[in-house]
Amino acid sequence: MLERYGHGGDLRTAEETFGFPARQFIDFSSNMNPFGPPDGVRRALVHYAEQIDRYPDPAVRGLRTKLAQLHRVDEQSILIGNGAAELIDLVVRALRPAVTALAYPCFTEYGDAVMKTGGSITPIMLSADNDFVLNSSMIDSEADFYMIGSPNNPTGQLVDPALIMKLLYNGATVVVDEAFMDFVPEEESYTLLREAASHERLFVIRSMTKFYAVPGIRLGYMVGAPHKISELRRLQVPWSVNSLAQEIGEAVLEEKEYASRTMNWLLEERPWLIGKLEALGFRVIPGKVNYLLVRLPDIPGLTAAGLQHEMGRMGILIRDASHFIGLDESYCRFAVKLRHQNEWLLEALDRSLSKFREAATR
Repeated sequence: MLERYGHGGDLRTAEETFGFPARQFIDFSSNMNPFGPPDGVRRALVHYAEQIDRYPDPAVRGLRTKLAQLHRVDEQSILIGNGAAELIDLVVRALRPAVTALAYPCFTEYGDAVMKTGGSITPIMLSADNDFVLNSSMIDSEADFYMIGSPNNPTGQLVDPALIMKLLYNGATVVVDEAFMDFVPEEESYTLLREAASHERLFVIRSMTKFYAVPGIRLGYMVGAPHKISELRRLQVPWSVNSLAQEIGEAVLEEKEYASRTMNWLLEERPWLIGKLEALGFRVIPGKVNYLLVRLPDIPGLTAAGLQHEMGRMGILIRDASHFIGLDESYCRFAVKLRHQNEWLLEALDRSLSKFREAATR
């Protein structure tokens, strides 16, 4: 399976499995901006050659200042990390919740972080009948700690901020993973980033690698009350954020035209791709971001693993979503890419489905 290490985008495993060099794959299994890194990243790389012999700023002050200005929060409420994954692990390790509520399906690293600290998990099972939307009627738990993805991975669904504020009002601590929030046109209506800057039991985590297509540079940040962020910073590994990541982080925040172009593309391409997938017989979960969770057409013998293998033989990688708790072998996840790439995806899907239909009639 391609998800050997629990993630999409594993081109090394794809090479070993299908025998193509990495550059020949079209990767729909990871959810990066298909425009690739903005021009500022390339300029930062050239400039970085002149300072690679220097230590990075241990306090990441330049990037923290820019993020504070962007989000209109206190610099002391921001902690920069080696990707969102480090910050997920760090906040759980620091707070060590006894019982954590997770709404499944969700990002697997939430549960991994909890188990590493010896905590237990109370599951909230989201329903396909409700398009995997989390609502207040599902919150019936003794947990006092919640980890919530908004937009959720793999469903793409947003969580009503009022629900999270209700959890806080009732005394819970909540970590909201907003790694894909940059792709949401209505971001200001859903983000809780500014609320987190002044609430001691709310933490919001953001990624900088997905929207700006720099996953090889591990970079993310967390917002919380300043005294809580200070406690987390003391537990963070020294030199967690290298100087190249810091420079790239500062550079991409200046890329306003790139951000605008990305949002315009997604507003057009996402509904177009949904329509085409539905025409092929897929049921598409109506999320809000740059990836689509889909239920496979009802074809005897068709599974997510089987479709992934057939597509991989054609050089196209998709995510087998059955590895997410709460989903079965009938679910896959596709990234939304540029039109010509999406057309290749659709053509390969059509050919693959035809093979499964033919096999079912023999």
